Amino acid sequence: MKREDIDKILHDKVEAGEKVSPILPNGIKNYLIDIDGTITDDVPNEEPERMGTCEPFYDALETCNKWYDEGHMICFFTSRIEENRVVTETWLKKHGFKYHSLLMGKPRGGNYHWIDNHLVRATRYKGKFTDLVEKKVKVQVFDDEI
Repeated sequence: MKREDIDKILHDKVEAGEKVSPILPNGIKNYLIDIDGTITDDVPNEEPERMGTCEPFYDALETCNKWYDEGHMICFFTSRIEENRVVTETWLKKHGFKYHSLLMGKPRGGNYHWIDNHLVRATRYKGKFTDLVEKKVKVQVFDDEI
């Protein structure tokens, strides 16, 4: 899906006279993908000289671009700081990653617990970037019966 098409979907959704958060069409996912340690070597902010020279994980490049070509949203969401945006964008372009957006400054340290009014699914990268499969797992949720 082209950026222009996504912008049309996401722009000023109104229900009952009120602006509300837009919802992507059925079947379209909004992937937020980490960079360091997920699509390339784990390069810390303290070693920015490595950000332009590290190699991508081929399976990540192939899978991310396939998802993009299928019409899904690809947003790279990284703990890299804003001053490393240019080297990051240059690296993504050099290696042919297709994406819609890049968010810098994700909190560092892991153990994320994301709270949102939209459905959030999480997939931990463990060394193999493939199509996703369904598994039954335990999750923590708010007690909506109180």
